[in-house]
Amino acid sequence: MPDRVAEAMARLASMEPTLCAFHEVFRTPSLEVDPSLPFAGMPIAVKRGERRSHREALVAMGCVPIGLTTTPDGSTPWQTWGRNSRGLTRNPWNLNRTPGGSSAGSAVAVASGIVPLATGVDGAGSIRIPAAWCGVLGLKTTSAERAAVGVFTRDPSLLATYLGITEVSSPSAVWSTDLGFAAVDDEQASIARRAAAALRPRAVSLSLKDPASDWFADRCGPNPALDSLFETTDLLLTPTTPGPPHGHDGPGPRINTALTWAFNLSGHPAISIPAGFDSCGLPVGLQAVARHGREADLVAAARAVLQNRPIEFFGPNSPR
Repeated sequence: MPDRVAEAMARLASMEPTLCAFHEVFRTPSLEVDPSLPFAGMPIAVKRGERRSHREALVAMGCVPIGLTTTPDGSTPWQTWGRNSRGLTRNPWNLNRTPGGSSAGSAVAVASGIVPLATGVDGAGSIRIPAAWCGVLGLKTTSAERAAVGVFTRDPSLLATYLGITEVSSPSAVWSTDLGFAAVDDEQASIARRAAAALRPRAVSLSLKDPASDWFADRCGPNPALDSLFETTDLLLTPTTPGPPHGHDGPGPRINTALTWAFNLSGHPAISIPAGFDSCGLPVGLQAVARHGREADLVAAARAVLQNRPIEFFGPNSPR
């Protein structure tokens, strides 16, 4: 068994009893990999229920899936819970908090260092929210549908390889704390804004329509306000979530998707970038949104924000 896969399986066995990140573990991962492939022999975790074509594309790049990750079960009224058929998927930074969802286990598998890459599907923030709350990168790709595939990782270079990007330029950026309608905690906003400074954004007075009514009416398509904004900038920056990860009893009345789901309706690609930790030691995310098809600008944003600041991860070798 290649060293990286063996190491991932050993770390999984050590941490899984505590974190409950995997719905199913593949005891005999497929190991016949062409060494010339870009991800040759790299262990990955796959979100349960994800599109088969996405998984197959990563396997074709040399990835070795080691298991299916947990998602909230059908009885869960809020998809940011970590409740599932195996119990509770726990946030590595605080076991009493949720990792977010619905791509809960995938975010935990990367945040805990089990795998360098995990897949997800983002229907309203289901990649970006757990990425923010677990302190990793979480990418949602451009999509004409509300649900878009993407990945979690701690390494911007892996994002570039995943996307087939060889060169990135320096993007321009604007900042909005609340998109004009969301109620965002001051600490979340200040930490994200401080991380955004690496991109030197200018502040804008952006007043998007609260997407809730369009969401429940299943109205997807162009957003004139965003189309106008992206005529003058490459990136829109916001906090990823309005507040910190909630407990395992649920989020209460807060809409944790407030800052993310507008971009599922509009189809824009977006990423959550680790911005730092709050006063309780919980991760905070910075969201960057780009023009359709401009995932390269999101990679550039991740590199700029994380330059000389590697992403921390939870575990025996964690610096925290």
